[in-house]
Amino acid sequence: MSKNMQSTDMAMMDMAVIQACMDACSACEQACTVCSTQMMDCGPACMNCADMAGTMMRSMLRMQGMTPATMMAMLDACIAMCQMCMDECMEHAAHSEVCRMCAQACKDCMDACMAVKDMMMAAA
Repeated sequence: MSKNMQSTDMAMMDMAVIQACMDACSACEQACTVCSTQMMDCGPACMNCADMAGTMMRSMLRMQGMTPATMMAMLDACIAMCQMCMDECMEHAAHSEVCRMCAQACKDCMDACMAVKDMMMAAA
């Protein structure tokens, strides 16, 4: 990625990809919040993931304040948190539909964040 890329370059990104990522982050935040109330071992990971996905979504709403470097760091953090939560919830997915849905929402969020990263890398 070019060091000279300014925050204004963020506005030139494909808004459909950004919108899909915001939608996936919102769905992930909601699924993780619901899952955290089940009182299973995955609860803390779910709440952390809900917070990260919500923060990612809200940050994408304010693209003017984002630079490519901060966006990449946020995307990496969101992907890592979703991976951890998905792994935790998959341990309960066989006997908890809520955990299965949470794990799927985490996977969808990871995929959407990866699509944004791929778009940014292609533009660099």
